[in-house]
Amino acid sequence: MLTIRTIVENKSDVIRKLAKKRFNATEKVETIISLDQERRSLQQELNNIQSELNLMAKEIGNLMKDKKVDEANKAKERTGQLKERTKEIEIKLESVEKSVQDILVTIPNLPCDEVPEGHSAQDNLVVKTGGVIPTENAGKLPHWDLAKKYDIIDFELGVKLTGAGFPVYKGKGAKLQRALINFFLEEAEKAGYTEYEPPIMVNEDSGFGTGQLPDKEGQMYHATIDNLYLIPTAEVPVTNIFRDVILNASDFPVKCTAYTPCFRREAGSYGKDVRGLNRLHQFDKVEIVRIEHPSNSYKALQEMVDYVETLVQKLELPYRILRLCGGDMSFTSALTYDFEVYSSAQDKWLEISSVSNFESFQANRLKLRFREEGNKQTTLAHTLNGSALALPRIVAALLENNQTADGIKVPKVLEKFLGFDTIS
Repeated sequence: MLTIRTIVENKSDVIRKLAKKRFNATEKVETIISLDQERRSLQQELNNIQSELNLMAKEIGNLMKDKKVDEANKAKERTGQLKERTKEIEIKLESVEKSVQDILVTIPNLPCDEVPEGHSAQDNLVVKTGGVIPTENAGKLPHWDLAKKYDIIDFELGVKLTGAGFPVYKGKGAKLQRALINFFLEEAEKAGYTEYEPPIMVNEDSGFGTGQLPDKEGQMYHATIDNLYLIPTAEVPVTNIFRDVILNASDFPVKCTAYTPCFRREAGSYGKDVRGLNRLHQFDKVEIVRIEHPSNSYKALQEMVDYVETLVQKLELPYRILRLCGGDMSFTSALTYDFEVYSSAQDKWLEISSVSNFESFQANRLKLRFREEGNKQTTLAHTLNGSALALPRIVAALLENNQTADGIKVPKVLEKFLGFDTIS
């Protein structure tokens, strides 16, 4: 959530930057500025009345001491009138503040200057490629056929148990899932991330804190009786660990990682692009989260991008890194890099990770602040996160790219977790 100060002091810049996200902010910005002026006026009147009440309390005391009862009673009458006005102002002030808040939560984060112009994914900027794209892909089976051939993922059983988008992993397929999770967590630990095992259901405050609510409630599974939400990513519970927390500058960097199952309704998803593991309602993912000093957050973002790149390289997958354009960015992000791996049987790129800097946008919602040494004043921290990594499309690419006549070769880095080098 943007701060009111950012909007009031940088009106033109806010409108210009949000236009890059295809968001017309003019009317909302003007309304917020007008409401903020009204809020300031009401607050000033309230302060003035409080000062007058304090003076009158002393005056009444002196009048009573001097036995000037009539004058004291008139002063008391005036005090009563001021207190009634105070109640009126407080009600109006609460209404104005709520109106400002209701508008603020609908305004996206500002994209940073590095974000390219663009309307959709077609306009994203490829900043780096790596690995070797397989050749001679004719006759290669897509991963859903390989899953059936080697009896490692049962999509039909998932439909029976729950519904489409909830696959059942079995045998070497289940072991491959566990191996990837262990590999990602082990690598994260080596990189200095502290592992958490958070709840996979969160309350409304947590959903609001990271920006899923009220923006994405239609995409989240909602346990209505308890008013809890199944998490779409470990970002939500892990980042909310620091809700209402004041850190010291010496605490930075704060580096966290967590494995969780993730749940997304993906309302309206259909067609060939959602076949197999391409788009699921439940999937496994390891997430990395960082809380940073504002002066270091973009250096931290690059470190996170470099770290995710090493994971993909160790899995020996062809990949590319994209800087998302304004029209394809999330509501909360200031700058996002996506990772995609090449799927040889489908002849397409599959997204496996997004790594983002949210600057102070989430921190403002979370009331996550820090204090410089020797300074009583607090400042909003910066938050970042990234998938490191999401499993489904990684598995899809591994199966398709590594298929041979003798079976599916697994990356060497996974062999110690699996106990075998081929799925056959």
